Amino acid sequence: MAKTKKSDNSMARDKTQSKKRKISEIAQNGSNSVKLIGTWASPYALRAQVALHLKSVEYEYIEETDVLKSKSDLLVKSNPIHKKVPVLIHGDISICESLNIVQYIDESWPSNTSILPSQPSDRAVARFWAHFVDGKCFQSIDAVAGAKDDAARMALAGSLMECLAALEGAFQKSSKGGDFFGGENIGFVDIACGAIVGPISVIEAFSGVKFLSPDTTPGLLKWAEKFRAHDSVKPYMPSVEEFIEFAKKKFNL
Repeated sequence: MAKTKKSDNSMARDKTQSKKRKISEIAQNGSNSVKLIGTWASPYALRAQVALHLKSVEYEYIEETDVLKSKSDLLVKSNPIHKKVPVLIHGDISICESLNIVQYIDESWPSNTSILPSQPSDRAVARFWAHFVDGKCFQSIDAVAGAKDDAARMALAGSLMECLAALEGAFQKSSKGGDFFGGENIGFVDIACGAIVGPISVIEAFSGVKFLSPDTTPGLLKWAEKFRAHDSVKPYMPSVEEFIEFAKKKFNL
């Protein structure tokens, strides 16, 4: 019987799967050390910490002690393009950008706890909302935070409220009655959205406006409380008071 010759696409897929298996084996065997460069107040570093916790990965945490004034040689070497935290160092590989890091962790350490959904369509939707957070939501947060006075701040607040209203709708649809975007468990969208919890609490403290409220965003309000209290988040999430003090230092308030 003649052997069926594999197509180029099939061979490429086999090579990709082999490469993924090799990365996974390295991760599982612990043959490569894992380090995370971050700073305690970074909402982006929080994402990586939560993902590593969910996957029960042992790692060395390296704090950038004064990221507002200087950056360590290790950070500059590990992320020469952006020179920002977080950076995940796995052996001799440096992974940058928080959402990219979360996906890398999910794929490199297979376990019963999956961060991204299993279905391609669900994964695409999760990535859409994650990028929505990093795009429109953080743009609105930065605009409100950078406003020169209360009048300007209130004028810009509408855009942020629109973003949160969109997330409220996404939560109501995807949570299916559960506590999180992923249902009963924290998933990719929860980790992405978790990055805005601290910054929003700071804006609320300075503006006196409740952006998360039982009237406009009841689902998100309860979600934020559950997210803060989760075992994979609580050890790494600064308190509102700590966020406020950092903001005062950052913006010379």
